[in-house]
Amino acid sequence: MVDFEYQALMDAGIALDTVPPRYRSTYFSHIMGGYSAGYYSYIWSEVLDADSVEWFKENGGLLRENGDHFRQTLLSRGGYVSFSNFSRKRCQYRASIRA
Repeated sequence: MVDFEYQALMDAGIALDTVPPRYRSTYFSHIMGGYSAGYYSYIWSEVLDADSVEWFKENGGLLRENGDHFRQTLLSRGGYVSFSNFSRKRCQYRASIRA
């Protein structure tokens, strides 16, 4: 990999020993290896979390009925369940921005 990178710099006319490259191709392996997908899944979970908190606020807070609804419509389902099954509306990013 280092030889390839050096040759690419030579071909471009910018292989300078006094100014070595700061980043190597391997520095970006987390992007090519699937990290980005995991990162956006993490961000989406923050959006769902903020929307859940917003739902509780709009519906009276931490009441027994709200907790039961949360458990029955979302937590106890397992696997894929639409967030709208819990909140009765589409997930919105706005709550995560306020959080």
